[in-house]
Amino acid sequence: MLEGKALIQDTDMPGKMQIQAMDAASKALDLYDVFDCKSIAAHIKKDFDNRYGSGWQCVVGSNFGCFFTHSKGSFIYFKLETLNFLIFKGVTSSAP
Repeated sequence: MLEGKALIQDTDMPGKMQIQAMDAASKALDLYDVFDCKSIAAHIKKDFDNRYGSGWQCVVGSNFGCFFTHSKGSFIYFKLETLNFLIFKGVTSSAP
């Protein structure tokens, strides 16, 4: 496992889920090359879908912009090593 410490930029996740997010990111970085952001993101998304139900999204990279709506209590944005991680669960809209 990587020895680096994650730096949380913003979150509304419960503490236990935050720890799981950073742990999943660390494990993904152990499994995949740091340049394989797509595989790292897929690994984290699958982990969160399995643990907390489907609908999770994950973006990994060193430079990206985003704008999204998320379910309350499901958002974290943090940096680990040279990469930024954005994990959130999308909002499901109900038909009018």
